[in-house]
Amino acid sequence: MLWLAVPAAEGQRRQRDFEKAPHNYWQRPPTDRFTKMKAALESGRVPLDRSSEKAFVVSLLKALDISPATQTLVFSTTSLQLSRISPRNPRALYFNEDVYVGWVPGGQLEVAGIDPAIGGVYYIFDIPRGPAPIRIERSARCFNCHAEFEIGRIPGLLLKSVVPGPGGGSLESFRNDTTGHAIPFKDRFGGWHLTGRHGLPQHWGNLTGTLSAKGLTKFPNPPGRQFRLDRYPVATSDILAHLLQEHQVGFVNRAIKATYDTRGSTPENVRNVINKHADTLVKYLLFADEAPLPKEGMTGDAALTKFFLARARKTPAGASLRELDLKTRMFKHRCSYMIHSAAFTGLPAALKTEVLKRLHASLTAGAPHGKHLPVAEKQVIHQILTVTFPPYAKAAAVR
Repeated sequence: MLWLAVPAAEGQRRQRDFEKAPHNYWQRPPTDRFTKMKAALESGRVPLDRSSEKAFVVSLLKALDISPATQTLVFSTTSLQLSRISPRNPRALYFNEDVYVGWVPGGQLEVAGIDPAIGGVYYIFDIPRGPAPIRIERSARCFNCHAEFEIGRIPGLLLKSVVPGPGGGSLESFRNDTTGHAIPFKDRFGGWHLTGRHGLPQHWGNLTGTLSAKGLTKFPNPPGRQFRLDRYPVATSDILAHLLQEHQVGFVNRAIKATYDTRGSTPENVRNVINKHADTLVKYLLFADEAPLPKEGMTGDAALTKFFLARARKTPAGASLRELDLKTRMFKHRCSYMIHSAAFTGLPAALKTEVLKRLHASLTAGAPHGKHLPVAEKQVIHQILTVTFPPYAKAAAVR
């Protein structure tokens, strides 16, 4: 899924637009959280547990402030390490707001850090044997998937939903050109394991298939049937982890696309570009097109819920953007917590100001992107942003 010098193979492949001026992907020093830690990891200044693969992964996640409970398991061969992935050896993904980690047992670690100026910064490295040093390679190979048409040909994050065959290869695919919380659940989770109480009547998780002249035949593939769950840090691929991952990836991709389009626009057209992307981002932040949850609601994994809520920025009354609903929608107060992430705070200044002005108008002046929100909910969101995010109040005062 995921992932200073120009790589050695650079001269042997075509340059993509984002690698050229004015973007200059490889010439801009990355500022993402993982890059800032890279030297300390390689030098050993960040101690990691080398007693086993699993122990190393857990200790790396701790160093990156990522909970193992964010784990999602994917068994389709939709990754750089496709030869190692199968229903017998799923790939595990972990994340917080700014860093995404992938691991295949017996394989390598992949990391994508989010730099707001250039997008995804992709690394891959082996889990060291014994005292051997960690060698972390910045990878351009990830662009084969992470910079293609599905995400607007910018260096972003990719989530696929496919029907895998018995070996993990894709037989059929869904939602090929978009990411985010608006995707119907009937088109999600293909090639992924899904655990927890979710009440979804239709989805593609926990299935493999075969194709014949009669069409597609589906076979159940529950987690743990073809592999040992105790090989992984946790035994879950929880519905809440999937919901958060999908929401975050959708936001990050929209923010990166907005940044590249704004930077690449002409002076004559930059205002139109800013207006277009400001509308898109405000609509997404306010969950305007969120797919409704099933009538029975959902229940998130307890460990993941605890980790997620502990990161909340609260008003004196205790309200935050991280309060979960999981009855009819993801959140009680429908404005994304990703507004606090580097992907948002690092937007081009003029674009960020316009987003915040429109967000303020949607919450206080009846602007259309907030029309789906009850007045009381808008008032609480406005209070939360005023208290926890000073740029919101500052931008609202700009005329």
